[in-house]
Amino acid sequence: MNFSAANLVFDPAIIRRFDINGPRYTSYPTADRFVEAFNAEAARLWLGKRNIGGIKRPLSLYFHIPFCSTICYYCACNKIITKDHGRSAKYLKYLAREVALQSGYLDDDGKPEAVQLHWGGGTPTFLSHEEMRQLMAVTRQHFRLVEGGEFSIEVDPRKVDAATVALLGELGFNRMSVGVQDFDEDVQRAINRVQSEAETADVIAAARKNGFKSISIDLIYGLPRQSTTGFERTLARILEMNPDRLSIYNYAHLPGLFKPQRRIAEADMPNADTRLQILALTIRKLTDAGYVYIGMDHFAKPDDELAIAQRQGRLHRNFQGYSTYADCDMISFGISSISKVGPSYSQNVKTLDEYYDRLDAKILPAFRGIELNADDILRRSIIQALMCHFELSIESIESAHLIDFPGYFAAELEDLKTMQEAGLVRVEDDWITVLPPGRLLVRAVSMIFDRYLRADQQRTRYSRVI
Repeated sequence: MNFSAANLVFDPAIIRRFDINGPRYTSYPTADRFVEAFNAEAARLWLGKRNIGGIKRPLSLYFHIPFCSTICYYCACNKIITKDHGRSAKYLKYLAREVALQSGYLDDDGKPEAVQLHWGGGTPTFLSHEEMRQLMAVTRQHFRLVEGGEFSIEVDPRKVDAATVALLGELGFNRMSVGVQDFDEDVQRAINRVQSEAETADVIAAARKNGFKSISIDLIYGLPRQSTTGFERTLARILEMNPDRLSIYNYAHLPGLFKPQRRIAEADMPNADTRLQILALTIRKLTDAGYVYIGMDHFAKPDDELAIAQRQGRLHRNFQGYSTYADCDMISFGISSISKVGPSYSQNVKTLDEYYDRLDAKILPAFRGIELNADDILRRSIIQALMCHFELSIESIESAHLIDFPGYFAAELEDLKTMQEAGLVRVEDDWITVLPPGRLLVRAVSMIFDRYLRADQQRTRYSRVI
């Protein structure tokens, strides 16, 4: 299926009706369903049997670099605000220990191959040049990064110069995610992230000069002091930079959960109508400029690998968002990072002290997780299909999971009737299709198949769908 401007319908009345709180489904079950009964030993066992049945999934590696030199008030990531590089030096020593520990448990002949690598944060470019070289050397010591793989890094343009971008290219990175959020200076002051258009453009130009294949820009709508006029100016500037992908995230204002957000004045927050107007404007501008709507909040050029993967039915969703590699095993390193190995998820401890203590004891730093049962795997496949492709083959699900779909999901099909009547979905004997008016609300459609949410209607822990 080809997705473009014609595949999106923006109906404010429908969006208001179905705009509820819900997960982003970078995993299913979602991380808030992980349990501490799934501990370091359980994580170790799954690392050792990930190749059960002789099926060797490709590997994706993730490194969480939690350090930032300044705080952005909107941020909900697990981060440590510091200017002390002694802290990152110590952290890298322990990352090396974790890499050695995890890779040592893998059931692989020789050096395991990785088709994806991602450094996230925090601010990965907080690291010095020597620290970056050190971390990549540790990675290559234990894993073989395959030629032509996806090796990406999140970049804060305020902390990067041309020499750093050149080093990243030299180290093997070929994709870059550039944080912008908004170029409006009033908005930037309100979120404590003042960033010029020039330094952003310089980083993107340096990335292209150094052979980066794909450059993505991250924006956020719903930030304090935002307006449609101001965001339209930001979009015009962004389009001049010609990124390959864009992510337009909905700001989730949850000051009860994230302390930095308490510095944002409630009176500065745009109302619901303004947020919808900004979203509608963004969709129109990006699709008119030729970008393909990938899903949720992602757009890409038609010749970008994400758009190609979606057209070919290969698109997948994981903790980094949409991915071109279907169903990798993801091994993650660093505090709070989440791994996916076989039918299991595990999450590392969230503080440096806990992380160091575990590794000093030569124990994996995983403190919670979950082993998926047959129902979890079934529902994960459904949610993946809806989130990535906006359609679901009922026959394929029945064949793969040996179920009678109408009988197994009788309650869910009944609940879908409301969305069907509203024109969001079409339910047929063989297919469930998310229609153009429902594509921006695909999270809400997916939630119907979430068994945990059906049992627990408490959704205030999640952000709004739109």
